[in-house]
Amino acid sequence: MKFVTGLLAAVLLLAGMGASHAVVRIADDRGGRIGTYVDKYQGLRSSGETVIIDGLCASACTIVLGAVPHDRICVTSAANLGFHAAWDFGANGRAVTNAEATQMLYSMYPAPIKRWIAARGGLTPKMIFLRGKALQAMYKPCYLDAQASANKPAAASQR
Repeated sequence: MKFVTGLLAAVLLLAGMGASHAVVRIADDRGGRIGTYVDKYQGLRSSGETVIIDGLCASACTIVLGAVPHDRICVTSAANLGFHAAWDFGANGRAVTNAEATQMLYSMYPAPIKRWIAARGGLTPKMIFLRGKALQAMYKPCYLDAQASANKPAAASQR
């Protein structure tokens, strides 16, 4: 009987291991250079990992919405997406909108995100935020479990 009980425990343990999957948690990411995020998210797309947005994901960070399949992204109640026009440093170090980069950024977003942005005047130098019920209507909810919480260090948050 001990053998059967042990075998059953081993099968259940292995089944539980197969059911788990890797997750990447995004929080407090203010963005950066578009090319850097395109590279990061290409790797994330091919990895099969699930993305949990659990806080601020702004600027180039939002490229994740177009790079990772919709069914592998979920949002918590703390998720907050920030969108604005792409920019470069101009004369005297001032920010100057880059129309070409802005169009490229906009083209990466899925249709519901594009419609939401367009309804608010498009991508401009002013940041617009998608959060709360409007965001939760577009993406499935997720709940942080022990595995996602374990991925909280900077490396996971920076993806």
